[in-house]
Amino acid sequence: MKKVLLRQNQQSDKWAALGFLTPNFIGFLIFTSLPVLATLLLSLTEWDPVANPLNKIQFVGLANFSLLLGFTHTAHGWVANDPNFWQFTWNTLFFMLAIPVSMALALLLAIGLNQKLRGIAFFRAAFYLPSVAAGVGTMILWIWILNPQYGLINTILHSMSINGPNWLQDYYWAKPGLMLMMVSASMGGTGMIIYLAALQDVPQALYEAARIDGAGHWDQFITVTWPALKPATFFIFTMSIIEGFQGGFDMAYVMTNGGPDGATSTLSYYTWSEAFQYFHMGYAAAIAVVMFLIIAIITCIVWRYGGDAVKAV
Repeated sequence: MKKVLLRQNQQSDKWAALGFLTPNFIGFLIFTSLPVLATLLLSLTEWDPVANPLNKIQFVGLANFSLLLGFTHTAHGWVANDPNFWQFTWNTLFFMLAIPVSMALALLLAIGLNQKLRGIAFFRAAFYLPSVAAGVGTMILWIWILNPQYGLINTILHSMSINGPNWLQDYYWAKPGLMLMMVSASMGGTGMIIYLAALQDVPQALYEAARIDGAGHWDQFITVTWPALKPATFFIFTMSIIEGFQGGFDMAYVMTNGGPDGATSTLSYYTWSEAFQYFHMGYAAAIAVVMFLIIAIITCIVWRYGGDAVKAV
């Protein structure tokens, strides 16, 4: 009798779980799986939605990928069929150099905000607040901060008898200028919150044992804090890599229009411009597919080696 009741309870639990999962599964199917499949199919076509209706989509096979990734041999050597793609890929990777800086500053903030001080909750909210603000508003603020004539940064540099650069209009300074904004906006965001939660989960007994053994603050960080933070670091780094490849469109669109001379254009901005400025929908879909493959490969590599390091803790 008990076995029958147990089976009935298990069966009812399965139906309850299915009921909770079904809405999410339907949403995933409609808003994620089907668009991904449509993008893959569209990448094999050539279609201008303005000039041609749906019934005039032309199947071109792998021609878009050949143009995107291929090279042609000329009298001057091998030349990329689409040099913009490689330039914008480099821009995307360059912007991702801000990730370790943001993570280090987020960790320092989390350590500082983990202290038991009066009013610490106010400071936690204050540092997290910029990440809650609208992204476009933050970017408009940084357009003023980076203004070469009356911006905050150049005003400070001028007071030190230093001529500040023409940040967003200079080919070589545009990327560092945007990276300053990226670091300032992200260091007090989700990464800081995750690190703060991980720090509060470290048993205080470990620190007490380390102090008894004569460990200083740095030794306590190396032997106690950092090993406990490895899972959080792995998660933040993995998500930052994914967001780094997908990001860059909003700041390029709002702050620089991808310039100067393509210096701040990323793969996501290139996808948007090909699709909605030049209406090369098939080519834009091919760029999106290549981005997906790059993200998938790098995520697998990070998961393979970073995951083993975390498991060893």
